[in-house]
Amino acid sequence: QVWLVESGGGLVQPGGSLRLSCETSGANFKLYRMTWHRQAPGKERELVATMTSGGSTNYTDSVKGRFTISIDNVKNAIYLQMHSLKPEDTAVYFCNLHHYFIHTDYWGQGTQVTVSS
Repeated sequence: QVWLVESGGGLVQPGGSLRLSCETSGANFKLYRMTWHRQAPGKERELVATMTSGGSTNYTDSVKGRFTISIDNVKNAIYLQMHSLKPEDTAVYFCNLHHYFIHTDYWGQGTQVTVSS
């Protein structure tokens, strides 16, 4: 059974930084595509950052240059480092694992990020 637990959200002022963590149940990252998504109130869930099993990364345009996705294979964790935060980054952030071979998605429960002065 694969589980994911996000943490690290909170209230931060515009221009501030946060690092989100996604602890996993020991999934072998070589079998998964790893992503971070976010959902703001009244909006659809949005893909924010992607890391393939080969380590390639991609970001939605609105966060390029400000957010960085990374993994720690020893800790079985996925991170999202966020800098220069803006009020429009306010959302619940979710991490996701997509298994390449059985095409199954696993989600965490989300962590709230609020950017406000």
